[in-house]
Amino acid sequence: METAIAAAGQGFWEETRAQFIQAFIEGDRWKLYLKGLGQSLTITIFALALGIILGLLVAVVRSAYEQRPKGDKGAALSIVNAIFKVYITVIRGTPMMVQLLIMGFVVFKSSRNYLLISVLTLGINSGAYAGEIFRSGIMSVDPGQMEAGRSLGLSYGAVMMRIVIPQAMKNILPALGNEMITLFKDTSLVSVIGMTELTKVARDVQSRTYQPLMPFLGIAAVYLVVVMILSCLLRILERRLRQSDRK
Repeated sequence: METAIAAAGQGFWEETRAQFIQAFIEGDRWKLYLKGLGQSLTITIFALALGIILGLLVAVVRSAYEQRPKGDKGAALSIVNAIFKVYITVIRGTPMMVQLLIMGFVVFKSSRNYLLISVLTLGINSGAYAGEIFRSGIMSVDPGQMEAGRSLGLSYGAVMMRIVIPQAMKNILPALGNEMITLFKDTSLVSVIGMTELTKVARDVQSRTYQPLMPFLGIAAVYLVVVMILSCLLRILERRLRQSDRK
């Protein structure tokens, strides 16, 4: 009985080792995973930058609309605010997968620049969420800060960029960090339009080896490690910001 169990255990480890070699070692396939991870991180960085820009624009307009008196909102500001509200509603109300399919096979159906399509789609999606994050941070800042800045002769935009937004950033850093982590994990969806990133590499390796266990476990471990590193960096940044507040 013990001999049979030992033989079964040895057979399991030998099979696991063979699958590991097939998935990562043969043909230098580990290089494919590294290339896929690089593409995932590239998409995340540029999409996050686009999302922050869009989010700031949305937040500034929407907070300006909400902070003005009811009879003094202005037609232009009301129209732009309404457009941004529709943008947020549509993007947050539809799945990322559907947005990628529309962008990849409808809007940019003749393009093969999958990296650009991926960045645009994830950036536009992130902008809707970042806009609400920034808006909540701006609204959390004491309105007296805006009044004090305007009384010194600064324009609305100058007060926002120099006084309000820097204070809001400290309040929204955890939420913005979570958005970055979510964005990195969402890069696993861009393979539906043909983009070769980490998940697509694992699927390609699985189709060649007919062994799904190691490729998918491997990329799961990579995603987990990267998310843990990003979370650790965010905690360090938060601690430093708290220390600067005490000084």
